[in-house]
Amino acid sequence: MNVLLIEINPFSPASTPISVGYIAAYLQSRGVCVKILAIGQDTTISAAGLQAFVRDFRPALVGLTAYQRTMLYVLGLAKLIKAVDHHIKIALGGPQATFLPSAALNEMPDVDYICRSNGEETLLAVADAICRQTPYSGLAGVTLRNEDGAVLDTPALKGAVDLDDYPSPYLNDIFDYEHMREAIMLTSRGCPHHCIFCYTPHAFNHRITFHSVERVIEEIRWIKKKGISRLWFADPNISYQWPRVEELLDRILSEGLQTEIWLQTRADLVNPEMMDMMRRAGVTTIAFGLESASAKVLPKLDKHVSVEKVARAIRIAQEHGIEVELFTIFGLPYETFDDAMATLEFVKKNNVKIMGNTNSQQMQIYFGTHMARHYEDYGIRPLNSRRPAYISIGSQYETDFMTHEEIQKVQQIWRANSLDRGRRIVS
Repeated sequence: MNVLLIEINPFSPASTPISVGYIAAYLQSRGVCVKILAIGQDTTISAAGLQAFVRDFRPALVGLTAYQRTMLYVLGLAKLIKAVDHHIKIALGGPQATFLPSAALNEMPDVDYICRSNGEETLLAVADAICRQTPYSGLAGVTLRNEDGAVLDTPALKGAVDLDDYPSPYLNDIFDYEHMREAIMLTSRGCPHHCIFCYTPHAFNHRITFHSVERVIEEIRWIKKKGISRLWFADPNISYQWPRVEELLDRILSEGLQTEIWLQTRADLVNPEMMDMMRRAGVTTIAFGLESASAKVLPKLDKHVSVEKVARAIRIAQEHGIEVELFTIFGLPYETFDDAMATLEFVKKNNVKIMGNTNSQQMQIYFGTHMARHYEDYGIRPLNSRRPAYISIGSQYETDFMTHEEIQKVQQIWRANSLDRGRRIVS
């Protein structure tokens, strides 16, 4: 059986997300023939070219990664693929799909499945059902439209507790190393916290699962052999278990695997000893989530990190020669224009360069966040109330504390202070 996985993001150069790599490796290990097609701003492929590609490969199932800002492109691709062969099944996965209202399927006639659970197990189950010629029965982890046209939610599907149960996309050569500038890696998945603006904790049931240190080291060895000189650890809180991180860094140092590393963690999970080991292992940049420097706003985000702890973490990193990036958001609940400016001043005061990920962005109200479920309680007033069911509020809102015009003004001020004109690395 052939499965095609498509990632489309016309706002940045083409790249294959680590999540898609994991799914491809898992399906391939189960005997499925998989191809990945990454479409970005630098991809030269026409609608006719894409349809020719589909005709040649003849997939029975196509998986499309969906984000808020790519939804219209994704639905356009689904329509193009169905025009080639209406028997091809289309599955929608990714952040936008996980908590998408089930009723949205009625507004997406070319989509057959919305994937709700771990992509590896969910997509394999769908592929197996298609092979059995029973594509709408015996499934879990999806929302589907059955033969009668009724939209049904199936039971959740549990993912692996031990991440080593998933084959490595690197060790199984899923990626094209020739065009890879940096390797994005995961040593863990998930987050146990409850930040009201964030999708990740709910998506992973507020838990973290881990790869073994041995598995991570094996991948780093392989990546270095392929000539990749930069690693990007995408774990939300890589230092959640300090003894584990200490072991990982010690192995990197003892085996001479130092390379340029970017990573992120919470500001309350760092200490001087950790920063020293990270620097020696090759960490050049560490990112912390600040969100807001307002003592009035930050405590109401259920993040449970103080401005003082963030300032201390910045100082420790900088003292060890590690560059700091800060994730900040404006348009937050209870935030006034002056509160938003306080965040900008905090970044400047702490000598953090306003570029890359430090370029601030407006809060996005996405499906799956606490904010999306309770936005009225926080004084959020949507401006796109007639939006399709597959589009969330996103950035189209104002609050009881800031008008839409004031939110736009904050964005302009951040861009005026940016060293790279507001371009950011999405992490």
